[in-house]
Amino acid sequence: MKIVVHGRGTMGTIVKNELGENCFFVNEISEVPLEEENCVVIDFSHFSKIERMLKECKNRKYPVVIATTGYNGDILKNIIETSKEIPVLLSSNTSLGINLLNEMLKDITPKLEETFDIEIIEKHHNKKIDAPSGTAKTLLNTIENSLSEKYNVVYGREGICKRERAEIGVHAVRGGTVVGEHSILFLGDDEVIEITHKALSKRIFAAGAIECAKYLEKKEKNLYTMEDMFKDKGER
Repeated sequence: MKIVVHGRGTMGTIVKNELGENCFFVNEISEVPLEEENCVVIDFSHFSKIERMLKECKNRKYPVVIATTGYNGDILKNIIETSKEIPVLLSSNTSLGINLLNEMLKDITPKLEETFDIEIIEKHHNKKIDAPSGTAKTLLNTIENSLSEKYNVVYGREGICKRERAEIGVHAVRGGTVVGEHSILFLGDDEVIEITHKALSKRIFAAGAIECAKYLEKKEKNLYTMEDMFKDKGER
């Protein structure tokens, strides 16, 4: 297997450095020689490039790990359709820790929802263009799917308005060189449970993405997540 790193930005460069010479480092999949067949793509590009990348991967039958965020619903539909033709692993955050946190929420949320308020706070560097982060959206989705009723989601707060019980607050902080920090707060009467994941370097995302690529190499066409990868490893 040879890995194609799609996207020459910061994260793509870190992945390339982790892999050394055993990869193609490209802005477009078309830069990879056509004779290269046993490739897996790691996409750390820009959401505007995803659809063009998917088309080329389908044509070449390259499995692809999509770690790019900020895409809309139409692009997500395209990703899902593409997974019917090639293996696709979709993850808004490829770190081991954040994915384990996500699993924890499935167990914790149902036990606390009746008596605790729920808030999400995410912090990132001042160059991040999407807010809230893709990871925050993933954590929010996990919480919502774990609740027994529909909650209203409030993005930031302003004005004079009392907080409702069935409500989840989502807050984005941007500044400095913060790699990434996500906190889930369960706030009850006289007690607070706070679960926080801090990324101390971007190498954790590169290492996780490379593990995803290795996992995807021998998989059949389908849409996968890191949860599937952990589950498969746990069953061995």
